[in-house]
Amino acid sequence: MSVRLLLALFCLAVVLFAAAFGYFGLALPAGVNGESFVQIPPGAGTRRIAAILADDGVIRSRYAFDLWQVLRGGTLKAGEYRFAGKARLPEVYERLRRGDVYLRAVVIPEGFNVFDVARAMESAQLSSKQSFLAAARADAFLIADLDPGARSLEGYLFPDTYRFERRETPDQILATMVKRFRSAAGSIGLHSDYRRTVTLASLVERETPIAADRPQVASVFENRLAKGMPLMTDPTVIYAALLENRFRGAIYRSDLERDSDYNTYVHAGLPPGPICNPGLASLEAAMHPAKTTYLYFVADPAANGHSSFSTTLEEHQRNVAAYRRGRRAATSSAQTSPQPSR
Repeated sequence: MSVRLLLALFCLAVVLFAAAFGYFGLALPAGVNGESFVQIPPGAGTRRIAAILADDGVIRSRYAFDLWQVLRGGTLKAGEYRFAGKARLPEVYERLRRGDVYLRAVVIPEGFNVFDVARAMESAQLSSKQSFLAAARADAFLIADLDPGARSLEGYLFPDTYRFERRETPDQILATMVKRFRSAAGSIGLHSDYRRTVTLASLVERETPIAADRPQVASVFENRLAKGMPLMTDPTVIYAALLENRFRGAIYRSDLERDSDYNTYVHAGLPPGPICNPGLASLEAAMHPAKTTYLYFVADPAANGHSSFSTTLEEHQRNVAAYRRGRRAATSSAQTSPQPSR
């Protein structure tokens, strides 16, 4: 009877220990206050993953994790994971089995140039600005079949909302954005003459935020090119200054007179490449400009961002005068409007 009692007590102890182990390791939630980011390296085995999770406080027991892997099976995926609050070990395991990695969202609006994109990547903690800019120049080979003479990927980083893992390199990020450009270009039938089309589209993109005006703006540029007239567009002057790291937030006379290939006040024709990354509407406008005789345009302050177009210099000068009057009136109104009490 004593042997049987001892055996029974031993079995009971084992059961109680297993139950406690299971409850502590599997059922009892673990986690840290706030949020925790855990990086699972490629090729890591289950034991190493368990150790990483336990060291970061995401799970209570690495041994319980090993046991659950034997019971549950499946392949655990590498990547960065975000854990917020407490979770049971099986829930953590399922996230790694699904590959529910944490992705950082980056919004690239239409008209962002490569400098803007680099700042956006730096803000998202995906790359330093300088590393991204260097990669954008070094990776010009990604578009060698589209634009053999491209100096960088400017113009071919398609505006969109992207989601990247933090461990992705600038090269991988750039490849994704170029792939998105290829898809978008194909969707609107852009299959040739990429540099000219994208360069013209980038000028259109920077000159007007109104999609309906873009075919007319493109027609102005095409008409001026056909007559050998300089395009005289300010965004190219700004871009020239950005390339030389001397943009001061405004355009000065010295900028307008500077002998840069991108200065369309000094050099006739299109600049040597795109000055920003245009969206679909601007690409389509560059591919299909409106049929007009317009040679000039200026913003119309009374038309909610639309432009006023003209064929003759005299008409353009009248539109410019109206634009200046509208600006002065708007400034005066803002200065005389009652200020809210503090």
